[in-house]
Amino acid sequence: MGVLQREIEKGVKILQKGGVIAFPTDTVYGLGADAFNSTAVGRIYEIKNRPKHRQLPLLIADVERLTTLADPIPEIAWFLARRFWPGGLTLVLPKIDSLPVYLAPESTIAIRVPDHPACLAIIQHLGNPIIGTSANISDQPAALTAEEVGQQLGGKIDFIINGGKCPGGKESTVVDVSHESPRILRQGIIPAYEIDKVYKEYLEVNSEAHCYRL
Repeated sequence: MGVLQREIEKGVKILQKGGVIAFPTDTVYGLGADAFNSTAVGRIYEIKNRPKHRQLPLLIADVERLTTLADPIPEIAWFLARRFWPGGLTLVLPKIDSLPVYLAPESTIAIRVPDHPACLAIIQHLGNPIIGTSANISDQPAALTAEEVGQQLGGKIDFIINGGKCPGGKESTVVDVSHESPRILRQGIIPAYEIDKVYKEYLEVNSEAHCYRL
């Protein structure tokens, strides 16, 4: 068993006990906890010094899990997910009514499927979505290495999984699809023109489908 695999297993055990860990993703290092552990989620707000009204994004292992967190899911959300997941796109969707208030105090929830084997392994072994916010103090630079995480958060979190430098080097692009047309809330690793291009394709496909139905 390799060093990284041992660190992943240790990280999962810490999450299962309500701990907070940092881990590599395809974009930047993430700061995570079991999304369904309210105490652990509360710690993340304290560690990051993040205002409570700014909800935290969730990471899931596969697109199928989306239906357990969001409802209704617009067709454009599925279209974008098929193009960019796993990858650096965070979708903001209408939440399911049963989602805990501490996870989503308003009507939406932010969700992403990351494209990093270590991160996906953590989620799969835990069996729950994890919080996937960036591993840094709010409004400070995102961390791209385990060492940078340690500089900002060392002593505040329970464990750092060292997966080397994150390949993306930039945070995910956040797109709100809770309304009729997608709206970019944060420009990140996926350029706006790529989102626009896929949205135009979506409109064309739906226009053609409408013509066939007439």
